Formats: sequence, C-alpha cells, structure tokens
Amino acid sequence: MENKKGKTPKAVGDFRRILEDKSVDAMICATPDHWHSLATVLACQAGKDIYVEKPVSHDIWEGRKMVQAARKYNRVVQVGMQNRSGSYGETARELIQSGKLGSVHLVRVHNMLNRAPVEKTPDSAPPEGFDWDMWLGPGPLRTYNPMYFRRVFWDFNGGIITDDGVHQLDLARWVIGVSFPKSVHHAGGKLCLKDIAETPDTSIVTYEYDGLRLVFEETWWTPYMIKIPTEVRESTTQFPDWYPFIGTRIEIHGSEGMLILGRHGGGWQHFDREGHKIASDKQTFSAMQAAHLGNFISCIHSRKRPNADAEEGHISAALCHMANISYRVGDRKLVFDSARETFGDDREANQYLRRTYRKPWVMPENV
Repeated sequence: MENKKGKTPKAVGDFRRILEDKSVDAMICATPDHWHSLATVLACQAGKDIYVEKPVSHDIWEGRKMVQAARKYNRVVQVGMQNRSGSYGETARELIQSGKLGSVHLVRVHNMLNRAPVEKTPDSAPPEGFDWDMWLGPGPLRTYNPMYFRRVFWDFNGGIITDDGVHQLDLARWVIGVSFPKSVHHAGGKLCLKDIAETPDTSIVTYEYDGLRLVFEETWWTPYMIKIPTEVRESTTQFPDWYPFIGTRIEIHGSEGMLILGRHGGGWQHFDREGHKIASDKQTFSAMQAAHLGNFISCIHSRKRPNADAEEGHISAALCHMANISYRVGDRKLVFDSARETFGDDREANQYLRRTYRKPWVMPENV
C-alpha cells in the first residue's frame, strides 16, 4: 500500500477513530464474530459503507438491526460471502430455475471437517499492547484466556456452523431461491470430542420449506473429510472428486437430475436421470474473490445493493443461529415465525434470539 500510495497507511487502535474520520468512505470489519453487527451499525450511523465478514451476527435480533441500519442510512453493506459473486453460482441458479433438474425436493449441505480438541488453559494477563477489553467489546466480561479465540464458546460465536457452514448454507439458499424456513430441527451434540467446547461437534439439521427439505450435515472429528484442494479451486477445468471425501459439497436433488455444487471455486456438475454428467461450470476462487471486492467498490459509486447484501447475510446467519438454538433447547423441533423473526410463544427458544450487551457497547433499540 505504501508503495502504491506514496505514504504509510494510518494505523489506529480504536475503530471509532475511523468512524470519526471524514476522509474515510468505507470500512472493512474483520473482527471476531461477536463484533460484526454492532460495528456495522456504528459504521452505518457514521455514514460509512462497510464490508463485513461472515457471519454478520452473533444472534438473530442484532442481525435484523444491522439490516435496518443499512436501509435507514442508505449504506452499502457487503457481506464476506464470496460465493454470491461467483459466475457459476449464477449459472447454477439459472439451471435450477429452468426446470432441467425437474422439481427439487431435497438439498443436502455438507460441512464435514476436523479440529483439534480445545484444552482448558489458565487465565492470565493479556499480552503487552493487546487491548483485551476492546476485543471483548459487546461480549461479557471475561478474564483474558487464549482459549476464547477458538470458535466454540457461545459468548463469542456459534461454532463451526457460523464460522464455515454459513458459506454452504448461503450458496445453497441462493441457487435454490429460498429465505427463512418454516421450522428447524437439530439432532446431534458433543458426541466425539470430550473437550471444553460448548458448541456441538456433530449436527444433522433439517430446515423445512414448502415441498422442500434442506438438510445440513456437519462434523468436527472427521480428518478424512476435507475442503476442496486449492489447486482444484484455482483451476478453470479441474473439478473435485466429490465422493467420498469432499466435506463441503452441496447436493441438489431434483426429480429429473442432480446438481453437485462446491463453494469457493468448486464449480458445479449436472447429472441426468441415469447419473451421466451432462453439463458443468466453474470459476477460480481468486476470480470470485476479486469480483466480490469489485462489486463492493462498484456499489459504493452506484449506490446499488451489493451481491451479498446485508439482508442476505442476515438470513443465512439466522439459519445457523436457528440450528444452534434447537440444539440448546434439547434438540427440539422449532417453528419459526419469519414475519416477527421469533419462535412464536416458545420462551425457552426465544431467550437465545438476543444477547445482553456489555456497556458501553450496546446495540441501540432504534438504530
């Protein structure tokens, strides 16, 4: 940056200094997850456009507040869900809408990966120069402990489904054209990893739509299940060997055929009734990334809504939160009221729709 601009970029330790700077038009929010919505709302109120990483929210209520702020202040909010700028995602969507798969009634989304156990470490003083209070932000007050950097504690994130699975859920939701489900049902738990993580290591989540079931399958203890290799994602011709070891694939099952879709440069392949591959499309991940950032910058100038607008980021994150809430109330099936974005009169489930904020980092009721 210094070589291109001829000056050293200004560095500040408090992002509020960025919000106060009238020369800044846009901000990138790549903080820990529990900061995303509040930082976005504050940026919108300060008149900044914002690129915010996924997941956009720590809970469903604050995700809606983020959308309200984007609309009220006419801000461009691009979510870091790069698949939305992928050319092959658009062609997959067109293929499904054309009816070439027949009627689609089942979509299976995989997020089957591996992680190291989370070991308890002693509390300590934060490293010199590290503003631990700012890191905690709207989250609860906790003594410094590096274990909180692992995405397995409810105070700060929603586990692997919000960290990683949101990419596949959003891509699947986009290409099949659905929004909030009628209900959610999580089955699973901490079945393998007997560590201090709070989030489940095994999840089978069923989202109910009219005439369609979206099933999300996730593990955190399967080392043989992998993401699509980088060399495949950066190839315009090479497709993944989907079975058995690609742990991030999406299967779209229609009455006349099937589409297998991969995130972040994986492309798609279309199979007919006899299982023959009859069509495919692909794009490199780096090209998708460049297109996503380019779309954000273009929308700053045009004031159009970006490909991964705040609303879409909110809905996809909400699907993750809904699954976690079903788990936290004992793997119960929950009916979702999409108009109010609540679980009706289910007080046990609704308590997880909104967290308690730590002053002064409080999400305003009226953004």
